[in-house]
Amino acid sequence: MLLENFRPRSKLVTKTTLVTMPRFPVIDAHNHLASPFGGGWDQKPLSELLDLLDEAGVTHYVDLDGGWGEEILYHHLDYFKAKAPERFQVFGGVDWSKWESMGGGFAEWAAGRLKIQKEAGAQGLKIWKGFGLHVKDQNGQLVKVDDPRLSPIWETAGELGLPVLIHVADPVAFFDPVDETNERWEELGAHPDWAFPSPPFPPFMEIINGFKTLVTRHSSTTFIGAHAGCYAENLEWVGRMLDACPNYYVDISARFGELGRQPYTAQKFFIQYQDRILYGSDMGPDLDVYRLNYRLLETDDEYFNYNPGGIPLQGRWFVYGLSLPDDVLKKIYSENARKVLKF
Repeated sequence: MLLENFRPRSKLVTKTTLVTMPRFPVIDAHNHLASPFGGGWDQKPLSELLDLLDEAGVTHYVDLDGGWGEEILYHHLDYFKAKAPERFQVFGGVDWSKWESMGGGFAEWAAGRLKIQKEAGAQGLKIWKGFGLHVKDQNGQLVKVDDPRLSPIWETAGELGLPVLIHVADPVAFFDPVDETNERWEELGAHPDWAFPSPPFPPFMEIINGFKTLVTRHSSTTFIGAHAGCYAENLEWVGRMLDACPNYYVDISARFGELGRQPYTAQKFFIQYQDRILYGSDMGPDLDVYRLNYRLLETDDEYFNYNPGGIPLQGRWFVYGLSLPDDVLKKIYSENARKVLKF
């Protein structure tokens, strides 16, 4: 039998809690509506999306697809925000492809575009993981995350009151050799372009340390570290960054597999930093995903799949519920997002 055909069935007898609705209303602070992750909800009746969100207990939804480009930003502002302004926020982005033609004036130009995006209705700035991995300047040189030339962008975001939701790096294993020791071997085999070996890519810690420098340098700007602060495998490190940067928050999107396999550490992290964590899914408006997320956060269920499918997508392990207290759940589900995103 090939290892890829191995489908072990656990013989553990443990309880299964079906959580059809969250214990408290939810703001999804990190998600998509028409990107490759979201499935094209701009091609469906808006009422269908709103009904699904109601069924999931999601009162507000942050769409980050404006980070793909201004054409998508304006389309989503017209299709979602204009029709249901009380339910949606849409974030803008930076067009890094213009750096080559703009040369030394790129950062000022991008800051100016951010002002225009806000005037059009954008309520935040989304930075994709290509920043630090692929973005190059006018000389063809890879741009570091803490490059001081980009200060006008971050300072302008702060002046405009726009939070910057930023994704740098990726799971740590994506930076390791893709060999028999890599815990994401199957995932990287299916998506070889997700592997970022050094060289030619920067080491993981170089990127993440540069990220901390960036957030520290621009203390008047609010930053949200996507995916458990871009380092879900080391919550102690994320906590130290939260301690050092009062302007910094994290969302927990797409990292439930990481959080659920370290339930004791994760529960302590959620309780200690309960005022600095935002809920997010990053899996599109998916009822099954929402309910699995709620199960992980609310229950003490043991050893269950964190994905709706048969095989966990991000590693062949199961997870454990965190059983968070009600006061902590309220903050993570919505109260922190209301404070940071001004819902």
